[in-house]
Amino acid sequence: MTVSASTALPSARLHVALPLAYLLFTGGAHASSDLEQRLEQRLERCALLGDASARLTCYDGLTKAPVQAVGSDVAALPADLTQPPPPPAPPLVPPQFATLATLAPAASISRMAQWWELDNASKRGVFNFRPHRDTYILLANYSSSSNLAPFEEFTPAGIKANHVELMYQLSFKMKLLEQVAQTPVDLWFGYTQESFWQAYNRAASSPFRETNYQPELILTAPFNIPLGVIDIRYLTLGAVHQSNGQTSTMSRSWNRVYAEIGAEKDRFALAFRLWKRLDNARSNNDNYDITDYLGHGDLQLSYRVDGHEWSVTGRRNFKKRHGGLQFGWAFPVRANLKGYLQGFSGYGQSLIDYNYSQKSLGAGFLVEF
Repeated sequence: MTVSASTALPSARLHVALPLAYLLFTGGAHASSDLEQRLEQRLERCALLGDASARLTCYDGLTKAPVQAVGSDVAALPADLTQPPPPPAPPLVPPQFATLATLAPAASISRMAQWWELDNASKRGVFNFRPHRDTYILLANYSSSSNLAPFEEFTPAGIKANHVELMYQLSFKMKLLEQVAQTPVDLWFGYTQESFWQAYNRAASSPFRETNYQPELILTAPFNIPLGVIDIRYLTLGAVHQSNGQTSTMSRSWNRVYAEIGAEKDRFALAFRLWKRLDNARSNNDNYDITDYLGHGDLQLSYRVDGHEWSVTGRRNFKKRHGGLQFGWAFPVRANLKGYLQGFSGYGQSLIDYNYSQKSLGAGFLVEF
């Protein structure tokens, strides 16, 4: 999936004209070309900032920063805290692997490259928040049936769950290390939290029916493998813990390691992940059979056009014939806010429901940042 950087605030290009003109009078053509390329790169990176105020501050930093000549034919942009950090030095990669691990320059900007900072133009340094999985709120999520058994086992009164509840997911990631050991590999920390809130169940005091917490560590490497119909962009290796934070018979958790490969072509994107569970022992395990229902991997597909995005995520254990499908449609509302419709069918919409099949449909909003 790609988006054109040239369409993002094109008038901002006028704001870099003064520094360029200054350079033309004080330096040579070579320096001008070099600086223009670097300013263009900075401009594209400003355009990709999700927050409007941060984007404006970034553009202001470009217009107010004086150009300083260094030497006879090299010009450098001054350090500015409002600007994205300069790209790191090229990693030390053997020549035979350099092409494989370097994304080729393109007229449009790869969305996956921005997600994972796969090329120099998208690098933002460490300890910056980036989107991970979708962040959304479903103001009303209707389920065809309610899984009451776990609550009845925990307390005699159980819970009288409504079929309609409020559901939300928060997800982000942050780069901890960039170019580990001078390789193209980055180390990320990711966190996703998903909650199912009986907000409209006043008779039961509006309890949170279920909350799932998912921290993970991720190693990501860029790949440049064009296959004609699709281009492979990255490979990740991760370790993830997922838990509902409960105790006794309500406890659900598992630990996994996984490998994921991402690919895209124009408006289409694909991510395929395989995982291996680490805690399979039946002893002290409330959900030893979770892979029977959630399988050993998942496949995510998405298509974007004119601000709309259609997505589907599927997983299946073909031996046990269990799995789940999630469908999504995000459409423009205002700036980074989108309307969002989500449907689900199968097992494992939440950890407490990992072995419970249901269908649901919800509507709300999705935030891109």
